[in-house]
Amino acid sequence: MHYFARKNTMRHLLLFSFAIIPAFAIHAQPALKPRADRLCDNIEPKVIAWRRDFHEHPELSNREFHTAEKVAAHLKSLGLEVRTGVAKTGVVGILKGGKPGPVVGLRADMDGLPVVERVDLPFKSVVKSTYNGAEVGVMHACGHDTHVAILMGVAEVLSQVKKDLAGTVVFIFQPAEEGPPEGEEGGAPLMMQEGVLDNPKIEALFGLHINSQTEVGQIKWRAGGIMAASDWFYITVHGKQSHGSQPWSGVDPIVVSAQIIEGLQTIVSRQVNLTEQPAVVTVGKIESGVRANIIPETAEMVGTIRTLDTAMQRQIHEKIVRTAEKIAESAGATAEVRIENKTPVTYNDPALTARVLPSLREAAGEKNVIERKPMTGAEDFGFFAQKVPSFYFFLGGMPKGKKPEDAAAHHTPDFYVDESGLKLGVRAFCYMVLDYLGI
Repeated sequence: MHYFARKNTMRHLLLFSFAIIPAFAIHAQPALKPRADRLCDNIEPKVIAWRRDFHEHPELSNREFHTAEKVAAHLKSLGLEVRTGVAKTGVVGILKGGKPGPVVGLRADMDGLPVVERVDLPFKSVVKSTYNGAEVGVMHACGHDTHVAILMGVAEVLSQVKKDLAGTVVFIFQPAEEGPPEGEEGGAPLMMQEGVLDNPKIEALFGLHINSQTEVGQIKWRAGGIMAASDWFYITVHGKQSHGSQPWSGVDPIVVSAQIIEGLQTIVSRQVNLTEQPAVVTVGKIESGVRANIIPETAEMVGTIRTLDTAMQRQIHEKIVRTAEKIAESAGATAEVRIENKTPVTYNDPALTARVLPSLREAAGEKNVIERKPMTGAEDFGFFAQKVPSFYFFLGGMPKGKKPEDAAAHHTPDFYVDESGLKLGVRAFCYMVLDYLGI
């Protein structure tokens, strides 16, 4: 081709290229994050008001009637498909975007705890209820009230941009995360039995937990195991009853139990490799006897095991059985050991974690998204994570400038959350959804 012909052809190609750019720009997807930011700002007062209502009116596991009613009414007002009575008191809302695409799930837990609140708040809980036959105070001593309020806020924000969403969002409001009452089913396992992950089929699930010892504005995460498996063990020691003044004529199950408790503590400190993963064995309850001068026939103890590795979990289970049985045998007693698997490891899928971290860094700022070490606390979100790739993170709820060691721990009467951190929870969820759906 002649030089001038080639030059003229290239000129026309360039002109054509520039001419079509505006046409593509007109049909480009609108920038939703700035809109989501404005919506998050606007909804913050409502999120705080919801949280205060839930905090003042906490409900125990499988009894979250007021909470579920308020959540369902809100989701219906947004035009979502709403399912109630899921796993007894759970609520599921389904938001279908204007375009086809992936299905993502967002989960919040709803239940309070049998704890009497000591924090002096205008919306302090004075609720009383019955827990396993005993009258108790009820408090949101773990922050589930904030989780519900945050997810209600996310539902409202995303519902206002739904025509631009390329996919579906499933909002899961879960009862009984702290465990159902004795003799009842509940929580994540029952929700899964009732198909919460299957209709529509969720391909990625996100959850968060407020943390009273993480500063407001921060998000903490970890790939892999972030929270431990929780198992409960029950040990019954059978001795021989005798008069308290003549212990040699019997076999004292209380003394044997004390020796077993001492032995159990050496499992973690001396018998497993703690450089691989942390582990905990705790005896939380022991019962025996009726009066001072009678050596009883039996003693019973209950405890918890926390592990982040399945091989170590099996190893510790075996060692608990051996320790209890052999110590009892050495004293002429017997020990029966029963171990229940309560919750699995809460596992963050590494690929999904890598995919959503940029969203969190954009929502909170690079320096505020911090990798953390695993926790020995447990979460039944782990059941969901066994079935679908999941990501679970911690949201700061501690007032700025406060030291973590001075902040009250979860599950205590003095537990406190700084509400200024809730908006970041809404924003983080929204950013993860928008990015995952390819907006």
